[in-house]
Amino acid sequence: MTNTIEKKKKTGLLKDDRGLSTVEYIIILVLIAASCIGLWSKFGEKIHGKLSSANDELDTVEMIQGE
Repeated sequence: MTNTIEKKKKTGLLKDDRGLSTVEYIIILVLIAASCIGLWSKFGEKIHGKLSSANDELDTVEMIQGE
């Protein structure tokens, strides 16, 4: 009798797929985060350089207008 109950519990757990969509969303989220980190590490210095030069240009314009 207990073997039958244990078999039903095991097969019931194996057939239970309620949490699968959550796991899939977590995997997708991790992949997106990893790709964003990879892109940031690849293009971060270029973006920083462009923003820095743009900031310097704005400072120059402000100094010229302030005079």
